[in-house]
Amino acid sequence: MISTAKTVEAYINELPEERKSSFMKLREIILNNIPKGFKEELSYGNLGYVVPHSIYPNGYHCNPKLPLPFMGIASQKNFIALYHMGIYVKPELLEWFKSEYPKYSNQKLDMGKGCIRFKKIDQIPFDLIAELVKKISLEEWIHSYESNIKPKKGL
Repeated sequence: MISTAKTVEAYINELPEERKSSFMKLREIILNNIPKGFKEELSYGNLGYVVPHSIYPNGYHCNPKLPLPFMGIASQKNFIALYHMGIYVKPELLEWFKSEYPKYSNQKLDMGKGCIRFKKIDQIPFDLIAELVKKISLEEWIHSYESNIKPKKGL
């Protein structure tokens, strides 16, 4: 569900009460562990963690007016989602996450290419998410993006 909120606070205020506590804890985990340089803002109607234009002026290749996305969290209809572009482009990070997940949760891992879905919000593996958030520095993310995602000129 894409929000029409104009601020992070407005987004949080429109969360369903039964999700607010888990969502806020997930947000706190991210804010306390994300490497220096990333910025929290509304992104694609959800909370996003991006490389601001002040650090990466080129922005996102799909829309250079937007900052380079890295992570996001969203309250969807049936789950809370964590979007992590690093898992999408770094196979070794994906393998690490998949191998660690059972150590932190007895729930089946439910994920897409870069999206982790938490249907049982009282069982989000916060400690594992804290470790995941720390795994890629801002500089590493920019390098991974430029090497793996950003289209090459002339192609």
